[in-house]
Formats: sequence, C-alpha cells, structure tokens
Amino acid sequence: MIHVTPLSHLPETLAASKARRMIALQSIGATFERPEGIEADDYLQLAMHDIAEEREGYVAPSREQVAAILAFAERVSADDPILIHCYAGISRSTAAAYAIAAALRPDLSEEALAQELRWRSPSATPNPRIVALADGLLGRQGRMVAAIRSIGRGAEAFEGTPFTLLG
Repeated sequence: MIHVTPLSHLPETLAASKARRMIALQSIGATFERPEGIEADDYLQLAMHDIAEEREGYVAPSREQVAAILAFAERVSADDPILIHCYAGISRSTAAAYAIAAALRPDLSEEALAQELRWRSPSATPNPRIVALADGLLGRQGRMVAAIRSIGRGAEAFEGTPFTLLG
C-alpha cells in the first residue's frame, strides 16, 4: 500500500498506516528530521523544487532522484505500507506514488492507475517532470505521461487530503 500525505498530516498518517518505510520529498532548504520508528535504511529524503522543467535558481526533479525513488520502492511489496509526503501532498508525492504504483503493478495499465489516483485524490496534480522521468526509467514509452495528462489538473486545494493508492 502506498500512503500519501501532506506534511501537516504526517504524524497521524504515519501512525494510521503503520508504514515502516518513508519517502520525504522536500523543497531545497527545508529541514525535516526522520520520524521516530523509521529506520535510516527505510527512509529516503530528496530535495527538489516542485517545478516541471529546468529553471535558473531552482532544482528540478532529476533522473537520479526518480531512479532513487524507484530503487527504494524495489524493496517494497504491493501490500507493504510505504508513506510518501511532500509539503502539500498534491504534486511531488502524488507523482512519486504513481511511479511506484506503476513499478509495483506492471500488470495494471497506466490509464487505470491514473484513474485510480484521481478517484483517491481529487486534488492530485502529479509533477509532470517526475512522471516523465519515471515513464522513461520504467520503459513505458510515454504511456504514463499520457495517462496523467488524461486526468487533468486536480481540484484547487491548499493541500491534499491523505489517501492510499494500491490499497
């Protein structure tokens, strides 16, 4: 199971999910400490701005970072809870969740996963750069990108509501 939450709901989502593995996607300069109960080997923290393309003065999500997310997820089974968070729980974390879901469940179509993501999170607006990089790394030939485009931008929200994907 993949649990996604904004930072503001992290403590209760972590407790409810019983996740022992966690990915934190933070902005450059944000400080965040690994929660108690999450071992260092089960924690991945990456710093990037929530942008869709390279921009001077910003750090765009990189191929190496997305590869790290996918490598981290290789240690997770479809029924093993993992928690992913970013500041708002709308863009970076939903893109990472979608990428991990695609990696864990290659039997499901990209479109079916995107529709499930939209159903579970009306505000989800997955970061298109993360999705495109994952698409390439997973050899999906643009199908992940097309599927996320097909669900469109999520509902306007200050932050997302915690949700579970593949659960």
